[in-house]
Amino acid sequence: MSKSGTDSSTRRNGHNRTGILVRKARLRDAEQIAHLINHFAAQGLMLPKNILEVYEHIREYVVAEDETGQVVGCGALRLMWHDLGEIRSLAVAETAQGRGVGRRIVELLLEEARELGLACVFALTYQVPFFEKLGFRVVPKAIFPQKVWLDCQLCPKRLCCDETAMILVLDEERTAAGFKEWARFSFEGVGAGDKAEAVA
Repeated sequence: MSKSGTDSSTRRNGHNRTGILVRKARLRDAEQIAHLINHFAAQGLMLPKNILEVYEHIREYVVAEDETGQVVGCGALRLMWHDLGEIRSLAVAETAQGRGVGRRIVELLLEEARELGLACVFALTYQVPFFEKLGFRVVPKAIFPQKVWLDCQLCPKRLCCDETAMILVLDEERTAAGFKEWARFSFEGVGAGDKAEAVA
């Protein structure tokens, strides 16, 4: 696929010394995003995504692109509540790991979270030290029940989740108020048995 003059200029000027450009995803990136995610999903490290899901949520994604135009990293910011977002689908190709690509992806997503006015952002992850370096801290999964019972029901590990929940507070006062609001609305319409399963 040919690139426009604007894209070529961005590539020349936007890559840092690692040769990687981190930017908002475009429709043409969808197949590469799905391929990268599913590569790690096959290893049990994240949930798989079909191409339709990626197209439907392409505006949530940012990608890391090398100088050849190959997508070597991706991540997404999903809005979960009016003041809460989730960093998800974070993946970096083996060939690009150890070059700060994941950090740059998350930093761009956090910049977007601040622009949107979110009070806090969370992630479910196996990479605790990585997120700790970005200022996240470990919290109980049960404080995000709407995430658990709405999104994780399709996960094969939903009854024995081994991921760690981590949060980054962007606005202390609004986050404190948010905890009370999430608790009030989280289990609306969910039976007692479902609730017990969700927070197990």
